[in-house]
Amino acid sequence: MKTTGTLPTTAHVPAPSSGVRAGGDTAKAAAGGSHSDGGTRVAVARLLLERGPVTAVDVAAELALSAPAVRRHLDALLADGEATTREAPRRGNRGRGRPARLYLLTEAGRVRFGHGYDDLAVAALRYLAETGGPNAVRTFADRRASELVERYRDGILANGTVTGRVGALADALSAQGYAAAARRAGNLEQLCQHHCPVAHVAAEFPQLCEAETTAFADLLGTHVQRLATIARGDAACTTHVPLGVPDRGPADDSVGGPRTERSDTTTTSRKGGSEYDHRS
Repeated sequence: MKTTGTLPTTAHVPAPSSGVRAGGDTAKAAAGGSHSDGGTRVAVARLLLERGPVTAVDVAAELALSAPAVRRHLDALLADGEATTREAPRRGNRGRGRPARLYLLTEAGRVRFGHGYDDLAVAALRYLAETGGPNAVRTFADRRASELVERYRDGILANGTVTGRVGALADALSAQGYAAAARRAGNLEQLCQHHCPVAHVAAEFPQLCEAETTAFADLLGTHVQRLATIARGDAACTTHVPLGVPDRGPADDSVGGPRTERSDTTTTSRKGGSEYDHRS
């Protein structure tokens, strides 16, 4: 079977333990605590977070590393889009040579150290529930689910079979960070979302999952059943989509009536990927 979409590649690095102090000591502890490239890169990134904009020379001095080693890690952060540079301001008369480059983290680089977006979203929905009642949360969830698929609607409905629409929906979800894939499982299609960007929020507000399921059913033109969700602690969000319903499309008006769903054995991704098999 072919997967649709890919898993996110940005790794989350946990914050330092409570025994490590903030500031330069934090970065030094991170550098000294691990001899791996990964540990050193985290130390370099943390120093940019705490001291940036900062020069490569200052990073090397602070972490007691060689200049080539520091530049290698800085170049890797630049290549991954986690850091950027700017020229250091000139002081006094302009001398010869290039101006020093200052390094600082981008928003993508800051993500590696965590954020409070989930907590903020939970607090906002709690306030919405308190002031507007449960119906207000459901209305919000319905609107969010609709926006999740609306701009892909025409492309998904251009497929004349349930199988084709499920594959197109998996592509659309993957494009939005859900790492979705589709496969045939007996007399149904199985849509698996291997990542959920709002799982933490949905754990407290299952209306988000329920609204997604309703939106999928409306878009696919058939009843669907959500069997598992990441928000409930499952490995993936798994939705079963039954087959055997008539195809939709121009051919429905042809002589002999509508065609029936084809018995394809696989759902092939237009984006390619590795084989996978998920069973709920």
